Amino acid sequence: MAEQPLKILVCGDVEGRFSQLFTRIRNVIKKAGPFEMLLCVGNFFATSESALAEWKLLQSGKMEVPISTYILGPNTSDHEIFYDDSDGCSICDNLTFLGKRGIYSTASGLQIAYLSGTESSGAGDACHFTRADIDALGLPLVSNSKFKGVDVLLTSQWPSGVTQYANNAENVKPVNPSSLIGDLALALRPRYHFSAMQNVFYERTPYRNHRILAESAKHVTRFLGLAKVGNAEKKKYLYAFNITPMNRLNQVELVKQPDEVTECPFSWTKRPRQEETENKQFFFSMGDRSKQGAHQGHKRHHHQRGGGHQRQEGQRSDGERQHKRPFKKHPQPTGPCWFCLGSPEVEKHLVGSVGTSCYVALAKGALVSDHCLILPIGHYQSSLDLPEDVQTELDQFKSALRNFYKSKGKTCVIYERNFRTQHLQLQVIPVDKSKADDIKEVFFRIAKQHKLELAEIPKHTELKQILSCGSPYFYAELNNGEKLLHRIKKFFPLQFGREVMAAEELLDMPDRINWKNCNYTKEEESKMAATFREDFQPFDFNE
Repeated sequence: MAEQPLKILVCGDVEGRFSQLFTRIRNVIKKAGPFEMLLCVGNFFATSESALAEWKLLQSGKMEVPISTYILGPNTSDHEIFYDDSDGCSICDNLTFLGKRGIYSTASGLQIAYLSGTESSGAGDACHFTRADIDALGLPLVSNSKFKGVDVLLTSQWPSGVTQYANNAENVKPVNPSSLIGDLALALRPRYHFSAMQNVFYERTPYRNHRILAESAKHVTRFLGLAKVGNAEKKKYLYAFNITPMNRLNQVELVKQPDEVTECPFSWTKRPRQEETENKQFFFSMGDRSKQGAHQGHKRHHHQRGGGHQRQEGQRSDGERQHKRPFKKHPQPTGPCWFCLGSPEVEKHLVGSVGTSCYVALAKGALVSDHCLILPIGHYQSSLDLPEDVQTELDQFKSALRNFYKSKGKTCVIYERNFRTQHLQLQVIPVDKSKADDIKEVFFRIAKQHKLELAEIPKHTELKQILSCGSPYFYAELNNGEKLLHRIKKFFPLQFGREVMAAEELLDMPDRINWKNCNYTKEEESKMAATFREDFQPFDFNE
């Protein structure tokens, strides 16, 4: 029996007309539903009196969002007030801000790439993206030889030149389109690409993602521009479509070409060859723009945030240790990564211990002074990706830290969130051993508050026996060997682990749930790290 495709809704600029949009959505669901989700591009918020009044209804819960809805970030500075966290957050029940940029993988396997804001030739901020953002989003994907493309790409701004070769673009003249988005679309090969901010409905003729006679056949891209909700001309602002995730289609079905198809509207000269990706950190920055981005600073990827995630990968803190170990080549990131040990964006002062395959560092925005991270030196996304030797050393660090905390009269919780992250990070948070019996109860209580299905798995069962690579999940290990697992489907509170540990029964630090509220100076961080290194030294198997 053929697999049923997913039914998705996409909307253009809402501009605060929530009541009108959600009423329309309810009617569509009654007639043609149910739908998997609603994706919104363009300006979701507005600052008019009527828009602010509707926003208050949303905030108070008096207006309900009828379907899981995902939105992009602000395009103007006056809209920043509606977003609590520039790296993504839950805004209210059923309404999620995806973040600045990244890939959202649904439980059904759909891959949605997204980029918030509009293009800037200078420094990026909450409302603007730069070439560095394009590189950081695209590089980890296209450098993988198995990468075929993404299912959906969401951008508020249109890509430059998208109407080229199309036979239905006579009256479509987008204002201020982005050449960088064109580069991103060329590299990511989305099956569907949605944009807004032009108040037009435009469904482009599908275009090829391969050069005829020069490359094997690839799937086509369908670009759609959507109008504003409630526009006077009654232009189409809501689009419904069916899609089966790419990873569930056979190759013949995936690359099937429609009757009408055009050449790719973007420049093929910018597409990287596989061998180029191995040596160029910024392979989107080619040709006359090759000097851009390569010298720009890089902001943290939205997937690497919160939960005490530090902004460093730190190199060996003690130069004398380096020559004592045999040289081992580690997997390297294809773009900026704040957690790979060899990355130039490191904050070396936070590193506590370096092994052959893994290292320990204090967390940025730590809940307590000895809140640590265990991370692989090479670039692995999650525990599901680790080879045996890396997993073995990771387990050694777990054991060493447990013994370290035990010597101080503490127990610890180790957890991992493989959701909107790019590099594996194990959070290790100590708590007084007198609280040990309360930990599991608090996990389940707070999970229930968020309507999360948290399951206890057998002590001797490994994640790889339960989950496949790429699966989003939250996983926690308690000091008595108990293991808790939540398979992430759609919504997940990114600070869940910290919220549990900061609960009244454990650390009683509700004001420190958000790691950004835990500010330390670099001098304070250095002193904390020095103290940790000295105290941990007797338990460090690398000494």
